[in-house]
Amino acid sequence: MTTLSPTQARTNLSSLLKRAAKGEDIGILHGDQVIALRPVTVHSDDYALREYGVTEQELDRFVKRTRKQIARDRKAGRMKTFSGNLEADIAD
Repeated sequence: MTTLSPTQARTNLSSLLKRAAKGEDIGILHGDQVIALRPVTVHSDDYALREYGVTEQELDRFVKRTRKQIARDRKAGRMKTFSGNLEADIAD
């Protein structure tokens, strides 16, 4: 493991992040601890739970309600498929 001081890490942060993303073990000293740089996978439900403080049940209800609304809008013809050309889609 490559271990650096915070000052060294700050100076080389971009290259350290690239190396960590490729799987290299990188650690930054913080007092008597080594804090590791590692890539993590972020899931949208995890983000909602952490950032907005909602419960899993609240998030599930929101997802179900939103899916029902999307289905109603599709059935009523209020939704369009994005073609990749915003100007053309707006003009229709």
